[in-house]
Amino acid sequence: MTDVGSKDSADLLTSPLHDRHVALGAKFAAFGGWDMPLEYAGGGVLKEHAAVREGVGVFDVSHLGKARITGPGAADFVNACLTNDLGRIKPGKAQYTLCCDDATGGVVDDIIAYLYGDDHVFLIPNAANTTEVVRRLSAAAPAELTVTNEHADFAVLAVQGPRSAELLAELGLPTEHEYMSFATADLNGVTLTVCRTGYTGEHGYELVVPSADATAVWDALFGASVPARACGLASRDTLRTEMGYPLHGQDLSMDITPVQARSGWAVGWNKPAFWGRDVLTAEKAAGARRTLWGLVATDRGIPRAHMSVLSGDRTVGEITSGTFSPTRKIGIALALLDTAAGLAEGDTVEVDVRGRRSAMTVTKPPFVQPSVR
Repeated sequence: MTDVGSKDSADLLTSPLHDRHVALGAKFAAFGGWDMPLEYAGGGVLKEHAAVREGVGVFDVSHLGKARITGPGAADFVNACLTNDLGRIKPGKAQYTLCCDDATGGVVDDIIAYLYGDDHVFLIPNAANTTEVVRRLSAAAPAELTVTNEHADFAVLAVQGPRSAELLAELGLPTEHEYMSFATADLNGVTLTVCRTGYTGEHGYELVVPSADATAVWDALFGASVPARACGLASRDTLRTEMGYPLHGQDLSMDITPVQARSGWAVGWNKPAFWGRDVLTAEKAAGARRTLWGLVATDRGIPRAHMSVLSGDRTVGEITSGTFSPTRKIGIALALLDTAAGLAEGDTVEVDVRGRRSAMTVTKPPFVQPSVR
């Protein structure tokens, strides 16, 4: 998910499910150039958040990008560009990975890669970054490969929560496949992909559906006997922050490397090549100048992005993502803290919350216990 913007709504793209959101009384906001539902009438962030933690919520995340790389050696080509090691997984599996800048190691985007086979990889980048990811891959691809931007061709529905499998099973969709794996399925004549992925920390699935069929699939989900709540991108943000999942443009960016963001687990350090390898390997060896930590408020302060983190009289970092945790009923944040400050888990810092110092404890996310397995 990309950061909220203020672009004029007349210039924004809309989901194929836009009419359904309007009918549900959605409040809209700009996300990565798309006009997407922020929350719904009769729900709101707290109810939508609770639905995902306790039952099942359905998000329209069709703003997410889609790109396809096909041709002989497609998987090897992608593996030589993106950070994670596709060689670790088999066809039918998905993988979280990063597209980094070769010169700086900064993160162009974080991506889910679907491995169909040696000659076929499907990518889901973030909305605002899809064009740039496709541009970089296209510029580097050999003539025998085809890189296609399929952003408008597919919708994506995220079905998340402890009752998500029950809901999909009622519709005859597959639910038993492993985490980070996908299966092709049929729903009333619609061919779609069901992947065991999500951005909430709960058991869940993401459905990649042809755009023309998105409304039929949405209606089927809400026509089942398992009660589902439509959820907007505001609750998606509180859910992902509770898990410590990064948001590109805030916790990962061209100025924030995977080493700094504790995303080195998504880097195939032993691979001979990927974009940014030399600079990232050097940074890892030297030690990052700043590191992403979690902060938990010990008072009523609610941290927000870009607020300063203080230790005594020194500014030692900055909030990258901050919110009120609906689950824990306290303020939580992700923050880049200077390594030189020597802070460790359990230490106390203060955050400048609109001119008032709010005490917070340094911790390692997640802030709530995940159910994903």
